Amino acid sequence: MSTVPQGGPSLPQERRVVTEIPGPRSRELFARKQAAVPPGIGTTLPVFVTQAGGGVVVDADGNSLIDFGSGIAVTSVGNSAPRVVERVTRQVADFTHTCFMVTPYESYVRVCEKLNELTPGDHEKRTFLLNSGAEAVENAVKVARHATGRQAVVVFDHGYHGRTLLTMTLTAKSMPYKHGFGPFAPEVYRMPLAYPFRWPTGPENCAEEAAAQAIDQIGKQIGAQNVAAVVIEPIAGEGGFIEPAKGFLPRIAEFCRQNGIVFIADEVQTGFARTGHLFACEDEGIVPDIIVTAKGIAGGLPLSAVTGRAELLDKVHVGGLGGTYGGNPLACEAALGVIETIEAEDLTGRARH
Repeated sequence: MSTVPQGGPSLPQERRVVTEIPGPRSRELFARKQAAVPPGIGTTLPVFVTQAGGGVVVDADGNSLIDFGSGIAVTSVGNSAPRVVERVTRQVADFTHTCFMVTPYESYVRVCEKLNELTPGDHEKRTFLLNSGAEAVENAVKVARHATGRQAVVVFDHGYHGRTLLTMTLTAKSMPYKHGFGPFAPEVYRMPLAYPFRWPTGPENCAEEAAAQAIDQIGKQIGAQNVAAVVIEPIAGEGGFIEPAKGFLPRIAEFCRQNGIVFIADEVQTGFARTGHLFACEDEGIVPDIIVTAKGIAGGLPLSAVTGRAELLDKVHVGGLGGTYGGNPLACEAALGVIETIEAEDLTGRARH
């Protein structure tokens, strides 16, 4: 019987280097990767993982490495967390897929109920489930455009929202996400972000001046009455982990309320207990009209969600939302396991501490 440790929390939480990095087995596998996979799929560290759990990954050569990558902000409750494994294992033996739009199942509804309960605001909400963060952002914009009858979408400097055509357009960073992939989607407008460290007149003036600039430019260049949605990350991830100056986000949210614009918080990277709150927008008491979640929502299984005001989401016609794999039953069970783990282990409180 093999004595190789399995993944999950029982894996020794230690950094242990027993070969050069990458080791011979990883080099062999990387050569196969280069022959089979296009170079556009980059690799940060050319080691191939065989087990992972807690805060470490073990590679094919037996090296145990600290997992700072976390699957790009995904394995927040630890790889193969017990509640996730238990739920997914039970579900995979029952059924793996039916498509919720054909024959529904309870776990999809339970995830939606939990997100309606946990996201900011006590208003009536609706949630629907998808596969990836980009897909969720794109669907949030669809809902906003349909509900408002407007087309323009406002985004901000340093923002990252995904790799699909629309979300590439929403994203500020050219290389590697947009370079050579145009033309891009129309009716997307970019505004300055309140970046305290680099604000010309100093961080103390950043929130007020950046908000005033953005609002002035929206009025002059687009017209507030033409804007369907403002899409913003509460903390910009790909631009250098920029926390906007305090006061900026509430002012933009207020402007949206005054002008019938849907305020969409892209919490794909910041959501699910990654900031000392369950959602980053809670830090300044912001209640988005729509909040988008993915990444850490399901412990590594593909799942994303759009949660928003019932009066917005209920306007979309039957069949206007959905997707074959959106809210797959395995991913839904994983998400319920993640939520249980965050609540049972008080991960937000521990992070604040």
